[in-house]
Amino acid sequence: MTEKFIVGSIENCDLPALGINELNVRVDTGAKTSSLHVDQIRKIKKSGKPWVTFAIHPNIHKVDDWIHCEAPLRDIRKIKSSNGVSEERYIIRTTISLNEQVWEIDISLTDRSDMTYLMLLGREGMGNRLLVDPSKTYLLSR
Repeated sequence: MTEKFIVGSIENCDLPALGINELNVRVDTGAKTSSLHVDQIRKIKKSGKPWVTFAIHPNIHKVDDWIHCEAPLRDIRKIKSSNGVSEERYIIRTTISLNEQVWEIDISLTDRSDMTYLMLLGREGMGNRLLVDPSKTYLLSR
């Protein structure tokens, strides 16, 4: 096992398999599942297996810039959002890169347009890799 590293409550991460770099992520130990804001989500079949296609604009300051992605559908789960409402969400598995380390995480795809950050990194995605200092932000960018 690699040594745990300290992150702040907000960091930058990459989702290399999706072609997304320098994405601001809210690190949230109160959330079980990681989530990603996406638009235009569609369930499709590819080689007879369920996949999802979706679009994301990873730079909140350039909303006209879109990245179109597709990934195998891992699961459909009922997830309770921060406002207490449960909804069924598509779950994908992809790679995350933080602090020059890369590992796989499950991410729920949802509408986070009313949230400040496009991505939330929950406990399952952190695994036993991170320690969170909630009083700091962007510790890995220094």
